[in-house]
Amino acid sequence: MSLLVIGLSHHTAPLSVLEALSERPDRAAAIGSSVLGSATVTEAVVLSTCNRLEVYASVPAFHPAVAAIGEALALAAGIEEPEGLREPTDLPPGDPADALAARAEALADHLYVRYDDAAVAHAFTVACGLDSMAVGEAQVLGQMRDALAGAQERGQVGETLNALFQHALRVGKRAHTDTDIDQHSVSLVQIALEEAAAVLGSLEAVDAAVIGAGGMSGLAAATAARAGVRSLTIVNRTLERAERLAEATSGTPRLWSDLSDVVAESDLVITCTGAVGHVITADLLAAGAARRDGRPQVVVDLALPRDVEPVETWRQPVPGVTLIDLQTLGLLLEGRADTTQVVRVRDLVTGEVADYLTRRMEKSVAPTVAALRARAADLVASEMDRLDQRLPSLDEASRAEVALAVHRIVEKLLHTPTKRVKEFAMEGSGDDYAAALRELFDLEPKDVANVSTPPKRGKS
Repeated sequence: MSLLVIGLSHHTAPLSVLEALSERPDRAAAIGSSVLGSATVTEAVVLSTCNRLEVYASVPAFHPAVAAIGEALALAAGIEEPEGLREPTDLPPGDPADALAARAEALADHLYVRYDDAAVAHAFTVACGLDSMAVGEAQVLGQMRDALAGAQERGQVGETLNALFQHALRVGKRAHTDTDIDQHSVSLVQIALEEAAAVLGSLEAVDAAVIGAGGMSGLAAATAARAGVRSLTIVNRTLERAERLAEATSGTPRLWSDLSDVVAESDLVITCTGAVGHVITADLLAAGAARRDGRPQVVVDLALPRDVEPVETWRQPVPGVTLIDLQTLGLLLEGRADTTQVVRVRDLVTGEVADYLTRRMEKSVAPTVAALRARAADLVASEMDRLDQRLPSLDEASRAEVALAVHRIVEKLLHTPTKRVKEFAMEGSGDDYAAALRELFDLEPKDVANVSTPPKRGKS
């Protein structure tokens, strides 16, 4: 089995495509089930965040798995049919196969593929936050942990991907404990506040509002409060959650029905609700602008799907309103990470990838080596039983000496092939050498399988 990663992220896809593939309650489970149902994949973990969607898979063959995963992603992308992924108008109406093929072809331009060793390196890089929009952010660690747990609960992950993700999580944790990557990275909220200050002036004279009360909204509210905004308002569909966040950030909770008033009254609006559909439309912004008498306003949309109606769909510009979305922030964040810390984490990833591959290669030949030694031990035991039958009067001390001599001879005979199979494993040809050992010593598949499977625990 080999490892395969297929996905798209802010590096390869525009916001409209990411929006179509953004997380839904059942999105990861549906994609995982679709991929596993193709019979080209044995394990699958789907990592879905606000700026990436990736399928990690254990596969017996490369090309069939790539096709199956690509179709699963294309099917997911076709649910909303965003700009850039719409079906060509010349397709025969009502032909789902052609429609899916068209979506797959359009999506292929945005996909990246990582195979085997490169898949391992990609997983570790993602876990360390090096592939994130805000380089070094630690939130992706929790997202990878949740993705693994979800796949485990659905029975979609086995030994291969479990080992990969567990190691990746350890590498990600090391990146944040052994380096200062998280302290030197620039968060999305921080850069958004810098851009807001460039438009509005000192934040101490700014009335801010945060729409939503989830994790990202909480980060936005806390960051805005630390930045010293003049006032902070929290709006959420559930008032109790707004009240809790407001209490933690010295803000003021408001009802969801007050949203239009809050938007009109605020100089800075930061929104991240996780809602499906736009909660802030161009008309709502226009109405607020009319009440603001030309005072500038900055609206920061951290949500995907987007909370704010995209500028390109506005019937006309809204005077005084500056909209900053994730794509804008991604461009602003490029090159802002501390280079020294990035280099340190990359070196860490390189070392951990080498260690992981070494362990995996050794593990791939370990069952054959164990089966060979088990066969040798059985032969020694059999010969000692025969000796006992032929020389029943042999004293224990003499018998022990004979057993030790036989054991040493066997160990010396097995030393070279055991050493060589591990060396060949490191060179990438361990499987061929292990197969040769199995053939030469007549090791049946069940012998290797028996030493590969841990014994079942008895009932206590």
